[in-house]
Amino acid sequence: METQRYLLRNSNVRQHCISVIQQLPTDTEKPLQVTIQEDTRSLAQNRMLWACLHDVSSQVVWYGRKLDSESWKHVFSAALKKQETVPGIDGGFVVLGQSTSKMRVGEMRDLITIIHAFGAEHNVRFSDESARAAEWANRFGSAA
Repeated sequence: METQRYLLRNSNVRQHCISVIQQLPTDTEKPLQVTIQEDTRSLAQNRMLWACLHDVSSQVVWYGRKLDSESWKHVFSAALKKQETVPGIDGGFVVLGQSTSKMRVGEMRDLITIIHAFGAEHNVRFSDESARAAEWANRFGSAA
């Protein structure tokens, strides 16, 4: 069976989903799975994230080093997920983490909030795009 995806934006879509579910066959041996979840982050949210990361990477020295935006992404996503580190095969450490591309809207909002809080503590001057990211995070509130 082909995967079907619906974005619940209004009551018409909701009613259509209910109708589709009511028409699905039931099978105790091979049941179908229905998943309801928050949508993943948008391309606009991803642009906001990278603007924030660029601002931090260009202004913050971390333990004597300037980190690039990609490295900061790992630092902040590890902070969001309370991730663990394990020793690498050839030395160093590896963060066991989650890709930001798989993050939901709420997770991305929380990640941007963490970046802005860190930036405030380290006197980062955020660009217009980064400021819009903070505005967006505030508008959508904190995680439930």
